[in-house]
Amino acid sequence: MTDSLFRTLPPLRRAVRRLARRHRLPADVRARLALSVTDLADGELRAGRPVALSAAHEAIPADTGTGAGGDTGTDTVTGTEAHSHLLAVTLHFPEAPGPLTTADLPLPATEPSRDSVTWRIPVSEPEDGSLPATLPDGGGRWTQMRAVEEELRAAFARTDALIAEHRRLKHELAETNAGVLALYVQLEERDEQLRKAHGQILQELEDALRPQPLTIEGLELAVHYAPADPNAPTGGDHYDWFQLPDGTLHITVVDALGHGVRSTRSALNVTHAVRTLALEGHPLKSILARTHEILMPLDPELMATVLLARLNPATGELRLANGSHPPALLLQADGAARYLELRGRGIGYPLPGSEEILHADIDAGDLLILYTDGLTESRRDPTEGELRLIEAARRHAAKPVTEIPTAIAADMHTVVLHPDDTLALAIRLTGSSRPEVPAARAGT
Repeated sequence: MTDSLFRTLPPLRRAVRRLARRHRLPADVRARLALSVTDLADGELRAGRPVALSAAHEAIPADTGTGAGGDTGTDTVTGTEAHSHLLAVTLHFPEAPGPLTTADLPLPATEPSRDSVTWRIPVSEPEDGSLPATLPDGGGRWTQMRAVEEELRAAFARTDALIAEHRRLKHELAETNAGVLALYVQLEERDEQLRKAHGQILQELEDALRPQPLTIEGLELAVHYAPADPNAPTGGDHYDWFQLPDGTLHITVVDALGHGVRSTRSALNVTHAVRTLALEGHPLKSILARTHEILMPLDPELMATVLLARLNPATGELRLANGSHPPALLLQADGAARYLELRGRGIGYPLPGSEEILHADIDAGDLLILYTDGLTESRRDPTEGELRLIEAARRHAAKPVTEIPTAIAADMHTVVLHPDDTLALAIRLTGSSRPEVPAARAGT
């Protein structure tokens, strides 16, 4: 153990540097140690209180194998392989008035106490196996200036190394970011391709489930369907049309609650049940209530609005049954338009069924529009949507029927605040004109 007492800062700095030099500490560790000693001793020396410096040579305990930073293997202070000995440098404050502040030292202390601070630094074993008895204050060949220059060079080298490492890491990060961005773009493109392929498959499946166009003498028919999401074309808007044995055209329009495959299945269940009941000869007024009775035990959560239409192409007689569905629009050849309003409740609603059957007569050239609420409620205002639908129907009435539903939908969806599946059917009577019936009449 060696001890030296200091009353001024320069001799203390020189002693620390000689000690570090003697034990071949790296210049950057030497600089950190000198700065740490200076930070702690400066206040005491300015106050006229002496400080003492001592150094001891210790062996690292065999069961720990730790360096100055407390790690095994590589020393965290010197960056070299851990040694079998430690240099314990202790700064004593015999007259210190209070606890020492050791936070934020350039070289963290391994053993601070109330009146002393100790740093334990891994070193190579001295050639003679001992430390000098005293810490002389002479300069010799190794001058203070050379020590400072050496420390500065080490600091500059360390700074340059850190700057180079920072540039390398920045370059690697830029390359990584570019690669990640390219991968992200590829994944987005792939995802878009998969969405389109998925949507195309679903569209083909749904198209296969929809009934084929009918050719009926005296009638022209056309349909337009558009999903709320083009990449997810399945939905609850569905229709069915077929001829009854007497030649009457039966049309079912369904809007099942929800979107996706489940709502498609619900809509198909409704159209299949209605078709079966209609072909079995059930009265039009009873079909909605009977459909509810059949389907609810199988699907208790089913809710669907339904509009049923029967049109005789030979006479133009039209009959409607409604279960909570938007009313049909009748646009006459002279431009007069009216909604065929009819009260009723849909499948899954309390007291389901049409309250009555609405009868109307259609003349040659008249246009009947059946639709789901996605056509008229895209701007969240059903009343405004119904007025716009009349205007759109009048605007496109002179076109071929095959173009009318799509043209009307395009006009109605110039602004979409509430996207929803959309279904529109257009039926026009082509037979000879008959005397105009002034108004629709209700019956049973």
